[in-house]
Amino acid sequence: MPCEVRRSIAPGARTPTRKGTTTLRNEPHSRSDDTPTAMPQPRRSVFSPAADVIGSELDLGLTGSHVVHALTPGFCDAASLYLLERWRREETTYAGGDPAQVEARRLALRVGTDAPESWERTLPVGEVLVFPRETPYARALVDGHAQLLDAVDDHTAERLAASADEDARIGELLKTRSFLVVPLRLRGGAIGFVACSRGPDRGPFLTAEVAAVESLAARASVALDNARRYEHERRTALAIRNSLLPGAIQEGVGCRIAHGSLPAGQGSIIGGDWFDVLRRPDDRVSLIVGDAMGHGPESAVAMIQLRTAVRTLAGLDIPAADLVRRLDALASDTPGASFATCIYAEWDPRNRTCTLVGAGHPPPLLRGPDGHTAPVTLAGAGLPLGLAAGTYEPTVLHIDDPALLVLYSDGLVESRDADIDHEIARLAQALDTAAVDHDPLPSLCRRLLHAPSDPAGADDRTLLLAELTPYKD
Repeated sequence: MPCEVRRSIAPGARTPTRKGTTTLRNEPHSRSDDTPTAMPQPRRSVFSPAADVIGSELDLGLTGSHVVHALTPGFCDAASLYLLERWRREETTYAGGDPAQVEARRLALRVGTDAPESWERTLPVGEVLVFPRETPYARALVDGHAQLLDAVDDHTAERLAASADEDARIGELLKTRSFLVVPLRLRGGAIGFVACSRGPDRGPFLTAEVAAVESLAARASVALDNARRYEHERRTALAIRNSLLPGAIQEGVGCRIAHGSLPAGQGSIIGGDWFDVLRRPDDRVSLIVGDAMGHGPESAVAMIQLRTAVRTLAGLDIPAADLVRRLDALASDTPGASFATCIYAEWDPRNRTCTLVGAGHPPPLLRGPDGHTAPVTLAGAGLPLGLAAGTYEPTVLHIDDPALLVLYSDGLVESRDADIDHEIARLAQALDTAAVDHDPLPSLCRRLLHAPSDPAGADDRTLLLAELTPYKD
């Protein structure tokens, strides 16, 4: 931002310290008489209504934007907000010392009523700057007090002047009459700072105004910390979700794949659903869709463990039923994995067979060459994983002509208003209707995935379509 300061401030009485610099510190007020103290009268905020929405969004960029919009142009001519890189990356505050320099990222900027994009070339949002210890920024972080200057400090002036040839507006920014830097503090440490400047047409910042900015900065610090925590959790959730996806789909010559997944609820990122596609020897392909109970990181971590186990077991090239039995045994010893369900399929285009094993999961659908889709009746009870039941029997389908196999999670067929058999039939009918429209496989997948039976979206939805093409002699 074009703003930087030179005055050590803490609200209260003014004490001159050096030329052009003032320190404000709070002093307790005492009364020598018994005159009742009048109740303070409410006064209108010196900031714009944007101050009222600070903290309403769990987004660092939006929170920073709300802060600078609260300050500019009503309170000052230009405002910027910086966050320490160490805090943004490592979640640690700056708690003292005398660093040779500090690194801070410009999170938000506003000059007058200009849009931040209009300053993108000169003062881009997101730019990381290094501030030496003699700058008011570093002093604000070290001292923990606001810094008030009569002009932009030398370091900032030199940096801005270097861009004056590219942007004539820089000259106006250098005509600063009053410059204020207020640290953003959180739990005894600093996480960044706010810089404000006023030009020659305005009066200097007063003590009460500095206190008002400090109060705004305290509220902004809490909001920024909430947003940063949320973003950290979101990144963690995304990392977990991405680990549940198979990455590059391992399609075989006789198997084309389309897939998709939607988490439950508004703003959810992860749940217990997962799927995978694995190439096997002799052109075989293994496909699996699984679902752990509940939502959130616990369910997702359980499914990560089960998915990893399936990959390991598939590498042993054991029969499908044995694979699910071993997965059942592993789930019984895995926290959060008990009562997980899955459907495992192994397609062998050479022998024209598809072997299916279910563990408490809704039955797959198969659309044959006659254009009719129906659920596959599976052998055995197929109890959920983790019960150490061991009663898993294979169902072998002989497929002599191209067919479409549909594996899905129960989020696509569970409804508060209808039984699951009715909803499975509805999904099969929806597939037949979409297929008549000759939708390509990815479009067909999206169409089915975004038409859940329960409009409230109470459960995760996962869909895996496999177009099976047997080899011809």
